Amino acid sequence: MTTPDPDGLLAEQLLRFTRRVHRIQKRHIEQCGLGVTPAQSRLLRTLAHYGSPPRMADLAERLEVVPRAVTSLVDGLEANGKVRRVPDPTNRRVIRIELTDEGRKALSEVRGARRAAAAEILAPLTAEQREVLGGLLDTLVDGGTEPGTRCG
Repeated sequence: MTTPDPDGLLAEQLLRFTRRVHRIQKRHIEQCGLGVTPAQSRLLRTLAHYGSPPRMADLAERLEVVPRAVTSLVDGLEANGKVRRVPDPTNRRVIRIELTDEGRKALSEVRGARRAAAAEILAPLTAEQREVLGGLLDTLVDGGTEPGTRCG
């Protein structure tokens, strides 16, 4: 007879929940008709946090992806008029990425889609349950300072 593994069950629930969140957010973003993928929407949100246009390398670091991935995302967003490449005023070899007016509009719509997705996901919870969940999520997000190294 095997002993139940509560952490294993929690891990599976967390993975299933994460997939559900991504699926619902993707559907809401697609319903906006912006032609923006979830990864592109993440790049738009990241760009909005910079005070001045960042370099591709800055974006790659912030998004925790390889620079080539950022290049592909920027290419797609630039083709849709959401971002543009601009030369660095102090170093002509450096290219920076900035939001266009169309990109700011898309970002606003993406934020609305994400709020709608959150409302759908949280709908079964009472206000008290939402408050508890918020506290638990804060604990998990701010939790451990060292990444886990265990496999299996």
